[in-house]
Amino acid sequence: FLMKHKNEKSLNNNNPISSSLTHSIPIADLFPETTVLFADIAGFTAWSSAREPTQVFTLLGNLYLEFDALAKKRGVFKVETIGDCYVAVVGLPEPCENGNHAVVMSKFARDCRDKADTVFRNLEVSLGPDTSDLQLRFG
Repeated sequence: FLMKHKNEKSLNNNNPISSSLTHSIPIADLFPETTVLFADIAGFTAWSSAREPTQVFTLLGNLYLEFDALAKKRGVFKVETIGDCYVAVVGLPEPCENGNHAVVMSKFARDCRDKADTVFRNLEVSLGPDTSDLQLRFG
């Protein structure tokens, strides 16, 4: 205990960030009426490593264009895309009507899954036969 206390004291004296963390200062706001979605493509790394950059761009561009249209339709806010990961939220920046943010996000995820299957099948001819083997996964 003495060593731990001494190390914490040493850290706190030298690092203003760790000092603020030990005093329990919140570093983020709480938004309990929100649902966040992370969607990525299972098998994407292997698939993309066997493709030209233009083919990868074609797949992601077509997919994210469809997701953006679904997001607008469902009232979902797209946070960002990171490679093959699509990040979206319901309940921010505007609160969700009737507090049904989880239901809205579930329907959005279902729509994205269905649309992704269609996009993958439609692009199989131009991007290769294993394109339709790709699947969306959510977290």
